[in-house]
Amino acid sequence: MALHLPPPPPPLRLVLPAGPGRGRGLGLGLGLGLGLGPCIPARFPRARRSDRRPAAAAPRDGVDAFTEKSGYLFELSTTEADSLTDYDVAKIASVFRRRPLVLLRRLLQTATSFGRWFASRYLDGLMERSDQMFEVRAEELRNILVELGPAYIKVAQAISSRPDLIPPSYLDELSLLQDRIAPFSTNVAFNMIEQELKVPIDELFLEISPEPVAAASLGQVYQARLRHSGKVVAVKVQRPGVQAAIGLDILILRYLAGLLREVRQLNTDLPAVVDEWASSLFREMDYQKEANNGIKFRQLYGGLPDVVVPEMYVEHTTRRVLTMEWIEGQKLSEVKDLYLVEVGVYCSFNQLLEYGFYHADPHPGNLFRTYDGKLAYLDFGMMGEFEQELRDGFIEACLHLVNRDFVALSKDFVTLGLLPPTADKEAVTNALTGVFQNAVARGVRNISFGDLLGNLGTTMYKFKFQIPSYFSLVIRSLAVLEGIAIGLNPDYKVLGSTYPWIARKVLFDSSPKLKSSLQALLYEDGSFRVDRLESLLTESLRARTEKALMKRQVEGNDSRMVVKQILSFTLTEKGSFVREIMLEEFSKGVDALGLATIDSLTSAAVSYIPFGTSFSFSALTDEDITNLKTFRRLLLLLSGFPSNENLSQGLNGESGTKVDKRYLEEASLALDQISSLQEILPLLSVISELPPEAQQRLLNLPSDLAGRLLSRGIARTIRRIFL
Repeated sequence: MALHLPPPPPPLRLVLPAGPGRGRGLGLGLGLGLGLGPCIPARFPRARRSDRRPAAAAPRDGVDAFTEKSGYLFELSTTEADSLTDYDVAKIASVFRRRPLVLLRRLLQTATSFGRWFASRYLDGLMERSDQMFEVRAEELRNILVELGPAYIKVAQAISSRPDLIPPSYLDELSLLQDRIAPFSTNVAFNMIEQELKVPIDELFLEISPEPVAAASLGQVYQARLRHSGKVVAVKVQRPGVQAAIGLDILILRYLAGLLREVRQLNTDLPAVVDEWASSLFREMDYQKEANNGIKFRQLYGGLPDVVVPEMYVEHTTRRVLTMEWIEGQKLSEVKDLYLVEVGVYCSFNQLLEYGFYHADPHPGNLFRTYDGKLAYLDFGMMGEFEQELRDGFIEACLHLVNRDFVALSKDFVTLGLLPPTADKEAVTNALTGVFQNAVARGVRNISFGDLLGNLGTTMYKFKFQIPSYFSLVIRSLAVLEGIAIGLNPDYKVLGSTYPWIARKVLFDSSPKLKSSLQALLYEDGSFRVDRLESLLTESLRARTEKALMKRQVEGNDSRMVVKQILSFTLTEKGSFVREIMLEEFSKGVDALGLATIDSLTSAAVSYIPFGTSFSFSALTDEDITNLKTFRRLLLLLSGFPSNENLSQGLNGESGTKVDKRYLEEASLALDQISSLQEILPLLSVISELPPEAQQRLLNLPSDLAGRLLSRGIARTIRRIFL
């Protein structure tokens, strides 16, 4: 739950009102801009329990819109209500099976609410006034969602961060559901705090705001100061009876999902997707689990640059009351700070692909900019776990997509559980080629995550793709983040910003699976794809180091910085696998260059022999000419000036004279490249700036290279003698 607070006004005296009037006048929806500063200067008089009106007798104007319309959902016995603490479809069904009238009434209420709205939209179309009534209908839809309650609000929040998919008027209205839900009675909230923490409220806090400073679908927040430490905290209190209300709505949605699956003959188990979402929603309603999630999230990501994660006070937290550090700021979507969006992308990369523990509900109400310019995460109720095998599969899929390897991509979809193993791989590959070819042709930096999903829709339906339950939360997390960014920059692409970190991870990760993927990516049909290595290294340079996250962008013409980063990457322990590949290909190139030099000298000598020009003594092969090309590309890369030329594999179909000419041309280009190194020798001064371990590894490379060249020479001699 985001706490969107403007700079504090002059101090307010915040007191706890005693007596039966407490909690009155809260029927209006409260925003988050109440002007409460970090200090609460005055103590409140101790309120006696006898002064308070019981929760059941709360005044009518203190009831929120949802309770007013759907209060009958709370009419469960204590035993029934307590049995719904965890998501269990069978248990929820058994509770409401004994209350068929409640179920029937809810179905009727939901159907009539949406039915009236759709009928109004239909009439607007018939009367040709749809454009004029657009904003009115958007507001009506928001009010319907508020009246129907938390489950429907949560669904709306999931799509309220996509300005590229939702019309502006609807987006504006749905965005209000992120933090402007009408609060319930403060009298009820304070009683719940005391019942849950089993201590009088004035013994817990020196001060507490008399009204909530924020209200959302599941609970509302009060600002307070702890008595024992004096620290300012946020106290979140859960809406009474919310489990029962959500449980019934999920039961209805699950039934409709099953019906839709049967009617449309979908391969995806839609009820299972609903179950996954519902399970995470019920976990979100357990504030003790949320506190533990917040502690773990803080441990994993709280140390990232410009990322803030509030501290949790578990000693003052129960299943229905959560106490956490008070943090002020503005919603990320309301400030033009694309840098913090990039920080969010980097943090999301760490969540999804490094540790697998991720924030599954990053809507704008849960992400905001602190007043000192940092990105704060709040509300850790809905978290997801991404297993290592699936993380590696996701990385492989991104690699294969960017490199247009659609055969491998179809296999990745099987690994990720999107396709059954029995699917026709060839047909799927052809379909994916048709869907993604144009999307990736413009380069990774222009690939839109939203466009990929939209283009994939028809193919998914045709080949009966299945959506694993875990995948819906992962996709939602990424899609919401891109949606926030698009609101600031319409051209922003979250995959383009994430891919540099993916490239860096696949280059330097110790995972055997990712090493195998890198090997397969770089060696296609036995031929080394230097262009792919160049692309990976170039993209990885865009992944700024943690200390300079996004603030020092590497410019394409900053050759010295490029060389330093490439050397820094490849000379580390993590870069040993890539270093070995580059060293092996470099030795092949030097070997081929030596042969080309001998050929050049031989050709020159033969030219002085009468009739010698009619003979060819070239010892070079097609593989050697390819190695020369690779050698030139590696020299360019290590000099800080990556080449944009395409690598040609093989020389089939050329005549002997042309081949000899190409050999000499390639040798000449390689020699010219070496001679041009004199121009970039000043760049080698970066060696002195490398860590001592990296410098030592660099000094060991010449002897390693010499050993490889000797081995190649011996092997070639043996082949020529015996073969």
